[in-house]
Amino acid sequence: MQNRLKDRIALVTGASSGIGEATALELARLGARVAIAARRRERLESLAGQLAELGAKPLVLVADLGDEAEAQRIVHETERHFGRLDILVNNAGVMYLEPIAEADLGRWRRMLELNVLGLIAATQAALAGMRARRDGHIVNISSTAGRIANPNAGGYAATKFGVVAFSESLRREVYKDNIRVSVIEPGAVATELREHIGHAATKDALNAWADSMRQLQSQDVAEAIAFCVSRPAHVSINEVLMRPTDQER
Repeated sequence: MQNRLKDRIALVTGASSGIGEATALELARLGARVAIAARRRERLESLAGQLAELGAKPLVLVADLGDEAEAQRIVHETERHFGRLDILVNNAGVMYLEPIAEADLGRWRRMLELNVLGLIAATQAALAGMRARRDGHIVNISSTAGRIANPNAGGYAATKFGVVAFSESLRREVYKDNIRVSVIEPGAVATELREHIGHAATKDALNAWADSMRQLQSQDVAEAIAFCVSRPAHVSINEVLMRPTDQER
């Protein structure tokens, strides 16, 4: 697969750690030039150094993807810098888990804005260029929580079910423009995502559950994303559901 993405332009959001960071590196290994977006500049600059060593000619974009205008700005800046955008990986997100009766609606609003509205805004910004060229691939990161709504995950599941639904609606709107859409639904992944949980009892229970299994690694998910975006133009991988072997639900 080496050089399968030669000269392709990719933008990865939430690239300062975890799945986003691993995906940016994996796309670079396949020959893509990569723009990386997140809030933490120092993390992005460190990643940019690694991408430069791979020849990816990285573009660092510091942005809060929960702000719709910022989500659209990074797409337009990528297009201005590289001349176009071929692959958009909407990875930025948070996971706030807590019982519905005790939910902090401010946290949940922030989660909806980042996980859903920011993703939609970035996608919307990318469509004009992709349609004009009749070429493009949008990858949206959902979760097994986008298929199964567990207790204490009502708000998070609502965002991830929303990502799955949005992705399928988008696919049906743009497939005639030769734009492909993939949604990735990982189970338990060993990232810092669980650190965001503000409800202590829920956080402890989830960590104990995750620690009981051989979790997916960020690289595992990155390789699944790379597989989707490196298929021949007539192949569209619409959905990838992946769990640790040890995960039941």
